[in-house]
Amino acid sequence: MFFKRIYELRVDRDMTQQQVADYLTCNRQVYARYERGLREIPVSMVIKLAKLYNVTVDYLLGLES
Repeated sequence: MFFKRIYELRVDRDMTQQQVADYLTCNRQVYARYERGLREIPVSMVIKLAKLYNVTVDYLLGLES
């Protein structure tokens, strides 16, 4: 599941959930639910996350390694 990738990318970059939530302009609890796979991530947020981590959307979605 790609929510594991967003967790790993965040931790690898020593970022907090609050920092990523601020970047996405969402609530930290909402972002935490994205990471845990409890809530679907809107496409616009997936694109922002790909830009933040300098990876492709396909990588985030698990379509490429």
